Amino acid sequence: MQRDIVIANGKPVQALVPCTLEHFLTQQNLQVRCVVVEHNGEAVAPSDFAQRQVKAGDRLEIVRVVAGG
Repeated sequence: MQRDIVIANGKPVQALVPCTLEHFLTQQNLQVRCVVVEHNGEAVAPSDFAQRQVKAGDRLEIVRVVAGG
């Protein structure tokens, strides 16, 4: 792995890639169970986070899920 740029929510983010989506989220201090992710335009099921590979130049849209009443 090496540090490279991934586009997350429209902004360049340095990350150690290639890595799993789960590892990327952890690198960004995000809780895997509290986010919804689109990877290169495709929605990713949380059960696939540990297998989905993130590479340099990939585009991610990450939304935090917040519960409330």
